[in-house]
Order: sequence, then C-alpha cells, then structure tokens
Amino acid sequence: MATFRASSSNTWLNPKSSSFNDLCSSSNSRANSSSILLRKKRFGSKNTISCSLQTTLPFPKKYQPQSTNPTTTLNPTKETKPNLPLPKQEQKWNLLQQAAATALDFVETTLIKQESKHPLPKTSDPRVQIAGNFAPVPEHPVTQNLPITGKIPKCIDGVYLRNGANPLHEPVAGHHFFDGDGMVHAVKFSNGSVSYSCRFTETHRLAQEKALGRPVFPKAIGELHGHSGIARLMLYYARSLCGLVDGTHGMGVANAGLVYFNNRLLAMSEDDIPYHVRVTPNGDLTTVCRYDFNNQLKSTMIAHPKVDPVDKNLYALSYDVVQKPYLKYFHFDSNGVKSPDVEIPLAEPTMMHDFAITENFVVVPDQQVVFKLGEMIRGGSPVVYDKEKVSRFGVLLKNAQNASEMKWIEAPECFCFHLWNAWEENDEVVVIGSCMTPPDSIFNECDQSLKSVLSEIRLNMTTGKSTRRAIIDETEHVNLEAGMVNKNKLGRKTQFAYLALAEPWPKVSGFAKVDLFTGEVKKYLYGQNRFGGEPLFLPNEDSENEDDGYILAFVHDEKEWKSELQIVNALNLKIEASIPLPSRVPYGFHGTFIHSQDLEKQE
Repeated sequence: MATFRASSSNTWLNPKSSSFNDLCSSSNSRANSSSILLRKKRFGSKNTISCSLQTTLPFPKKYQPQSTNPTTTLNPTKETKPNLPLPKQEQKWNLLQQAAATALDFVETTLIKQESKHPLPKTSDPRVQIAGNFAPVPEHPVTQNLPITGKIPKCIDGVYLRNGANPLHEPVAGHHFFDGDGMVHAVKFSNGSVSYSCRFTETHRLAQEKALGRPVFPKAIGELHGHSGIARLMLYYARSLCGLVDGTHGMGVANAGLVYFNNRLLAMSEDDIPYHVRVTPNGDLTTVCRYDFNNQLKSTMIAHPKVDPVDKNLYALSYDVVQKPYLKYFHFDSNGVKSPDVEIPLAEPTMMHDFAITENFVVVPDQQVVFKLGEMIRGGSPVVYDKEKVSRFGVLLKNAQNASEMKWIEAPECFCFHLWNAWEENDEVVVIGSCMTPPDSIFNECDQSLKSVLSEIRLNMTTGKSTRRAIIDETEHVNLEAGMVNKNKLGRKTQFAYLALAEPWPKVSGFAKVDLFTGEVKKYLYGQNRFGGEPLFLPNEDSENEDDGYILAFVHDEKEWKSELQIVNALNLKIEASIPLPSRVPYGFHGTFIHSQDLEKQE
C-alpha cells in the first residue's frame, strides 16, 4: 500500500478552537441554551434577502469576517439579484400576529429551558457537531489573484465548487452537522489567475430566518427527537398557521450536492427541490431561484442525481417520509424535459440518500435505515435502524414507464450511504459502494465505532441472488467515504475510485486511489494536523486513460488555522499546486467542476 504525504507550507498564525475529537470525549456537554425570545427583527427599507458582506454569524470572534477590500464586492445587478420573494416576516404583522408571536416565543423559551436539563447525545449536540473546523464561516466576497505554489495544470480552466453545511445562526437547541444552511465555496481558474469566494445559497428558509434574526424552522436531524421534537413541530405549525413563517416554498437547506446540468448549477438537499446558483464572471456566486425545472418538478429531489456521460440525461429519485408513494423515480433529458414519475412501491419510508446508474438501468437501494415517525411519541428518533429488515437493491430500466418490471434482489446486512458506481457485466449488475456499520451511526449515538468497507456487490439478474466482497484486504482496511470515479465513465466499468480516508472519523486525513480490480490502495495524506473532505477527480479530457487527471481538495491545517486548495496528479499522487485561501473552509460535503466553456453557456 503506497502512501504519499503533502508538504507543509504557507503557514499563517490564526486563532484555533476546540477540536471535534476533544469535544466528543465529553459527550454530556451542552450548548449554552440561554433564553432568546423570538421577536421580529426590525429592518429598514433597504433590507433585502440577497447575499451581503454585512452578514454576521453569532459565533466566536475568530469566525467573524476579516476586513476586506471594498473593490472586491460584487454589486448585484437586476440580472444577478436572487429572484426570491420577500419573506412574510418583512411584512408588517397585525396585532393578532404580534400577540401570537409573543406567546409562541414564551412557549419556545420554556421548551429550551426544559431541554437544557437533559444532556444531548453527541449526534445532536452543537458543541460536538460544529466544533473546530466544522464550525461555520461568514460569506467571503471574491478575492482575486491568489498566490500559487507550484503550477496550475493547463486543463484546469473553470471553477471548482464545493457545498457544505454552514448554519447562519447559533443553534438554540439540538443541531446535527447535516442541519446547517447551505454554503458554496468557489475557486475559479482563469488564464493562470485564481480567485476565491463563498456564499450562502439563499433558500426560502434562510431568507426568513435571516429576517427574524434566529432559527425558527425545525431541524430534521438535530431537533426532531422524542417529545421535544414533537413540541418543536407543533411550534412550527402554530407559527405557520399564524402567518409568522411560510414553508409553502420549501424548507430545504440546499447544503449537500452540486450538479451542473442544462447550463445551470444546482445546489441540493434531499428535503427540497434544487436551487439555481449562478457563477458570475468575476468568480462570485448568486442565488437565482428555487428551481422546479420550469414548473415540472412537483416533489423533492435527492442530492445525488446522476448525469449520464453518454446520453447527458439527469436521473433522480424523490422520497417522502410521511405519505405514499414513499419513492419516485424520474429523469430529465438533456434539454431539461422531465419524464413522468415512476412510483416505486415501498412498505415504509426509507432513507434514499444515493443510488446508481448503469448504461441501461437505475439501481435503487432499499436498506435498513427507515423513518418511523411514531418513535417520536415513544421518546426516540424517527430515523431507525430496522434490524429485522433485509436490505435489497431494485434494478429498473432507465426509460421504464412504471415499476412493474423492477427486479428486487436481496443483499443482507448491506447499508451504503453512498454508491460510487455501477455497471453491467454479463448477466450481473455490479455495484460499488461503501458498506457502513452500524447503519445509523451518523444519526444516532451508539457505542460501536463506525466502519465503512469499500465493497463490490454483484446482483445476478438471472438467479435473483447477490454476492458481496470487500475490495480491500481486511489487513489493509481503511474507512472510505465521500469521493467518486471518473465522471466520464459513470455507469460503465471503472478501474479506479478516489475516496476520502475518513480517519479519524469524522475527519478526513487524506484520500485513497483504489484499484477496484486488484484492491491495491495508494494513499495521499495531507500531513500532521491537516484534514480535508471529498476529493474531486477532474479527468484530463485530452487523454483516454481513466486515471489521467487531477484531484482537487480543500485542506485545513488545524494547528496553523488556515485552509488551502491542493491539486494532486492522479497518476502519481504528487502535488502539482497549492493555493492558500483568504478564508477558512469548513469541512463539508460534495462538489463539482465547471469548465470555462460551460460557464459561458450559463442560464
């Protein structure tokens, strides 16, 4: 097993905060739950919901923005200003609404006091979930002409974008890392020059909470547990009935996935439809709208849709945790025209964070993590690991008109939060994913350490049986989560995968280039006290070699408290260039790259 280490260079001395692991060791710690009344924040006539340099996060001073050159600020024009309606909070409340707001504020303050008497589990304790470099940062306007160590490869011309959770407001109760507001970080490459910016995706939820000056929408993972979770749902519905908040335009945070499709960059989370984000000519970001594909998309869409590299179609799923149909499949052709929904019968609502495509099929996991809202009445979490359920994969033709021909094949004790690729091989469908145990360890506290095994799952379409094997030998096991294969080979047989080394969990100490045929693992380590996130593989479009390309990854130095972008040659795992960034980049989720010629076609 080969190992490569990044060099340590470009050190800046900045304040540091407690590490995630330090806080995990004291799981009974509780976020400060001082009583904060939900009063309507007063705004002058100049207030808008567009991104602003004046955005302030109520977190320690070390997270506040540094002074910036005003010439770097993007002044939104009519064309680039987010096309979002003003939230109702900016309208004047009548006397009845004001009285209702005051009463409900009192109820929430009482609820917070009651919650503070009980320690939170690590999976919903904000002192754990957003500690260290998991903590949020303010927006950063475009900084041009960043210094470069090394040489930028010529084929890297465009913008690297990465999504992540970045709560605008300090949590007043439980908070899971997945609950944070979406923020996109952008590094733009143009004619040898590099710029950086980061902006919130201006969701309807964010706009309303910004207007109120505090969080008011329920947090699906961090707050909706037990009786207090029910109380928070009731609070939300009461405020909604009184016209104090409006969830009719979605409650999603758009913090997980990014995809560039049909000349639009889409930011996504599976609890809503996507948001259209535009990259401006100078490298800034602006939210255009909540994008329903011209009134075609009527339901939520998961954050991992797949763009087929051959037919250029976008394939997606939508799941519902409350009412049937619990699962739907659909796709958009290369012009953005949506197919009819295919309703896939499920006995109960199931978490469908990801799926896979092959040349002819979609592969849908129906696994052991399910939603049982009734568990909240019994004081538990609605996200449940159902040990009695047998995991299975459904295989359906991409152009299917209904689910009648879907073939289900059982794959016992298999939970893959992410699927890296799939392809057809003789009478089998081969699926590559990381099998995670315990399956619900991301959502519910448990004593067992998380283990993520890169696996090859073979679904025999003739016999209806499955087999599963670990790709990497047990003696060389490493936890691999977050990554990709060559996107030009998606749905076809691939030899290599580029995956994050999720050690020590939940941090990422480097990435691995894994030979899926032989199990050979080559590691690239960021170095002592350095951690990153998902590695993005950018193929060299002029080469036919599958692994000819570059890996881009944000890396944070927890000792020096600085962040940089590293560019690594995927053939030899040698660093080509590093770019120190003017802002700390928190650990985040998924990214994409848009080439300059595609940026010119943006809608």
